Formats: sequence, C-alpha cells, structure tokens
Amino acid sequence: MAPVDPLVLGTRNPGKVEELRALLSDLSLTLHPSSSLDAPPDVVEDADTLDGNARKKARAFHEHTGHAALADDTGLEVAALDGGPGVHTARFAGPNATSEDNKKKLLEVLEGASDRRAQFRTVVALVDANGAVHTFEGICTGTITTAPRGEGGFGYDPLFQPTGYEHTFAEMPAETKNEISHRRKALNALREYLSRAD
Repeated sequence: MAPVDPLVLGTRNPGKVEELRALLSDLSLTLHPSSSLDAPPDVVEDADTLDGNARKKARAFHEHTGHAALADDTGLEVAALDGGPGVHTARFAGPNATSEDNKKKLLEVLEGASDRRAQFRTVVALVDANGAVHTFEGICTGTITTAPRGEGGFGYDPLFQPTGYEHTFAEMPAETKNEISHRRKALNALREYLSRAD
C-alpha cells in the first residue's frame, strides 16, 4: 500500500479540521492541516459533483506537498428541492454567501413545505503518496427543522435533525454528532480500505 503518513488535510474550514482531527484521532497518522502549510493551494470548487470537488482538492494538496492528502466535499440534499442544493450547498444563497445567509434562504424556500426530508452526503477523496485516488461516501438522513436550534457545529447543523434523534446536529455534543455523521461514515469506509490494504 502506498504511504498515507503524514496526511495533509485539504480544507481551509476550521470546523472541518476540528471534526477530522476528532474522527481520525484513533489512527496513528501525523495530520497536517492546510493552515500549517506554506502558501496552501486555493482550490476553486467548480466541479459538477461532490466527488469531483473532493478529488480536485485532494490532488491539489498532494501536488503541493508531495504527501498523501485527504479532502472532502459535503452536500445537503433536500427532497423538496430535488436533491438541492447538493454540490452548491456552500454557495446556496450566492457566491459570497455566509452560513447565516444559506440557512436563511433554506428556511425561506422550504416555508410551508410538508416534506422536509433531507440528507447530508460526504465524499472523501484520499490521494496517496503515489498519486492514486481513492474515494469513500457517507450519508446521514434527517429532516430540516422550521427554525435554527442549537449553538454547536457549523454550517447547516442548527437546521438538520438526524433520523432517530430529537436534537439537531447543533444541539448535540460534538462526540455524538461525530459518531453518526455523514463524515464519520465516509471515514469509516476509509478505515476499512486502509485495514484491507495494509
């Protein structure tokens, strides 16, 4: 198996870095967040799919450092919006939208909607030290609440109530969210790959 240690985390989102550190803490890997790099690449996420964006980011960080790199792209897929905003989740309210803008727009477009089913989908791309790309997917189903609830998490977490739970992601302790999240499921698939390939 091509080496994956050290592993560069190809994201500028501090919330994701914190979550990835927590989710990968039991693996004996040296993790380097992009903030620790000299002039980290600024990757434009313009692919048509989550898979395409994850691959593009991971490859850019691998080429920049020469190390294995991990990147992900996550989309919120809402049934009443035919699976949108999907790949446009971070830019739902416009190219320079803030997290608050995106949440506000989502509540507005779903106002009065009876079907509030949704799912978070994460695609994780691993580019190993030899440049080979491996992808892994995780999904967490739930519903969109009618108002934000909770102070934790980031992004749409105050609006997303996972199936089988009474609290939104933002109301949950980080440990609980990390156990059931779409990112956890994708990283579990990554772990399975690493254990098989070892």
